[in-house]
Amino acid sequence: MWGYDNDFMEACRRELTFEPSELRSSSIAVAEGNGEIVGVAQIKIVGSEADLLKLFIEPTALRSGVGRALFLWAMNKARSKGAERLLIEADPDAAPFYRRMGAEDCGLAPSGSIPGRMLPKFVKELRST
Repeated sequence: MWGYDNDFMEACRRELTFEPSELRSSSIAVAEGNGEIVGVAQIKIVGSEADLLKLFIEPTALRSGVGRALFLWAMNKARSKGAERLLIEADPDAAPFYRRMGAEDCGLAPSGSIPGRMLPKFVKELRST
């Protein structure tokens, strides 16, 4: 099992990095606490779907509400741009969080960073009922 050590973080560096072009092609939110960045979220709208490209929380800020706030931002931003659903490929350790947020399991996807590692996929419907 992968831990969150330096080797893991190095393997994921590309997926954890923002490219300048992404500032034009996606929406990004940053959460701050005590003058430090404690979380970040990124979505990209494609037609009626929004991809949650990133949602990362500083480990010391876990269970503080930062993840929930960023996820709500992502849902509201996606909805405001016309998306009907939010698609998520999650770290396996984050799967319970997304389920608590009302996302439903919809399969597995290969990790873009770690060969052979599969990530749970989720969908969160954004349409009002």
